[in-house]
Amino acid sequence: MAEVSIRNVTKKFGKSEVIHGISCEIHDGEFIVILGPSGCGKSTLLRLVAGLEEITTGEIAIAGRVVNRLEPADRDIAMVFQNYALYPHMTVYRNMAYGLKMRRMPKDEIDQRVRSAAKILELNALLDRKPRQLSGGQRQRVAMGRCIVREPKVFLFDEPLSNLDAKLRVQMRLEIRKLHEDLRITSIYVTHDQVEAMTLGDRLVVMDNGFAAQIGSPLEVYERPASMFVAGFIGSPAMNFMEVEASDDGRTLVLPGSVRIPLDGGGLPAGSRKKVILGVRPEHLELNGNREGGIQLTVDHVELLGADTLVHGHLGEGDVSLIVRLPDVHRIEKRGTIRLFIPPGKLHLFDPQSKKRVA
Repeated sequence: MAEVSIRNVTKKFGKSEVIHGISCEIHDGEFIVILGPSGCGKSTLLRLVAGLEEITTGEIAIAGRVVNRLEPADRDIAMVFQNYALYPHMTVYRNMAYGLKMRRMPKDEIDQRVRSAAKILELNALLDRKPRQLSGGQRQRVAMGRCIVREPKVFLFDEPLSNLDAKLRVQMRLEIRKLHEDLRITSIYVTHDQVEAMTLGDRLVVMDNGFAAQIGSPLEVYERPASMFVAGFIGSPAMNFMEVEASDDGRTLVLPGSVRIPLDGGGLPAGSRKKVILGVRPEHLELNGNREGGIQLTVDHVELLGADTLVHGHLGEGDVSLIVRLPDVHRIEKRGTIRLFIPPGKLHLFDPQSKKRVA
């Protein structure tokens, strides 16, 4: 079994604390994605698990063994980096076999492991080539093959697709997911790309300035973000936010222009708060059609994307900007107006001070 336990881990560089007491239990065979913007501490956390950085306080255990004081080579992990890190003078075969050779493994076993990994990654025809003769995607597969042959307890991926073009990233994303389903090796994957996170991860750890802002499945994080940071980071285009007032009974929101929207599920506790931040995703705003009520949006700009249409606009005098994502092609005139319906079940409410979710 290869569970990874991260228990109240902190990391300081000098007097600056960059990881603030993160705890997470990663199950055997689980694919965890650490997601966040640049500088949030996600790669630092991965390096702590790998042993490339020393923990300040807390504890990390792999397969039930505390590894705080173990060297990276003794942790039974394999790491795939962003820059491939292949030996340019060695063939694909020798690159994949080198680590096993350093362990003085028998030649027959080395050959069996390398050819088995090459088959999984469709590298059989490339074993005699040098890295300079490979495409970016092929080099990344070689880097993964070098990890597979070691048969580690845990795979660590540090933004492995960042150097690839968009089309190749989609292909490699599918290959990594298929590889994980075939091997079922516990994996920790770092990325700033939310599409990679949503499609690869069994669970996400969303990082915000060294804190774990939310840990949950991709759909949990998308449907019930724990804070405005998570809500704004997950989803493209980002969630719309506006400050609104709650009615005295907590069952209705009053938007700019005195538009009133009922709340589902009993609403907020009566008199609990007068102002809240309303969040609604662009894809959840609907054209009003023949329904009563709704909000009127003045159109500032329209982006026709083919499968979707993005409408940028504002409410009232322009104090509140909104982005609407409509399916299919909609030819909407700039400076015109459209009426939108906000489904009550798709609303997200946050506290203006703490920025935490309240409903």
